Amino acid sequence: MSENPEVVPAGTETLEVLSTGRGAFGIDGTPDVSGYGGLVRRTIATPAATRPYGGWYDEALDTLAEELGDHFGPAVQKVVIAHDQLTLEVAREHLLEVMRTLRDHPGLRFEMCMGASGVHWPQDLNRELHVHYPMLSMTHNRRLSVETTCPDADPHLPSIVGIYPGNNWHERETFDFFGIVFDGHPGLTRIEMPDDWAGHPQRKDYPLGGIPVEYKGATVPPPDNRREYK
Repeated sequence: MSENPEVVPAGTETLEVLSTGRGAFGIDGTPDVSGYGGLVRRTIATPAATRPYGGWYDEALDTLAEELGDHFGPAVQKVVIAHDQLTLEVAREHLLEVMRTLRDHPGLRFEMCMGASGVHWPQDLNRELHVHYPMLSMTHNRRLSVETTCPDADPHLPSIVGIYPGNNWHERETFDFFGIVFDGHPGLTRIEMPDDWAGHPQRKDYPLGGIPVEYKGATVPPPDNRREYK
C-alpha cells in the first residue's frame, strides 16, 4: 500500500473512510521499533446494501418497516450486508422503538441481545462513538446486528436494559471503557476500572502512557519513554 495516506486503492475513492493510520499501532511521536512505520491503514465503512437483499432479510425488513410506519425511514439509516450478516444502522432517537419491535413482533422475535460493544472512530465526525448490538432470534434461528452512534460532544444513548435486562453489565462496560452514557440505566457505574479512574481506556484518543509498575524492585517506564532500538 502506498505510504501516502491521500492515495487510496482503486475503486474505493467514493467510499466512507472511518479512519486513516500510519504504522503498526497508529501512534505518533514515539520510536518505531516494529518495522511497520511506513504502513498506511485505512478503515473503510461497508457500503449500504440494495434490494433484493436475499434470504429472509427482505421479509424481515418489510416487517420492521410495516410496524414502524413513517418512523422507519428516520430510524433505519442504513442497511448493510457483509459476511452473511445483516446490520441495521439505527438513529439513537429511535433505538428503543426498533429494539422493542425486534423483540416483540412474532415475525421477528429477536428474544436475545448478546451485548453492547463500543467502538471509537475519531474521524467519523459527529458520530465518533459507535455501539454494536448482536441480536439472536431463537424462535426463527436468525441473527442480525443493530448499530447506533453518538457524537463525542454528546455521548448519550438510551439504555436498552428495560427491553433486554441482560445488557446491564454490557452497557456498564461500554460506559467504563468508552465514556458513553446510557440514559435510563438503573446503575451506570464503572465495572472494571476503579471508580476514580480518569478517562476511558479503549478510546483511540486515550494516551498510551502506561502505569508505573514495580518489577523485582525496578520501575517499568511507560512505552513512550522507553529506549529506542536501532
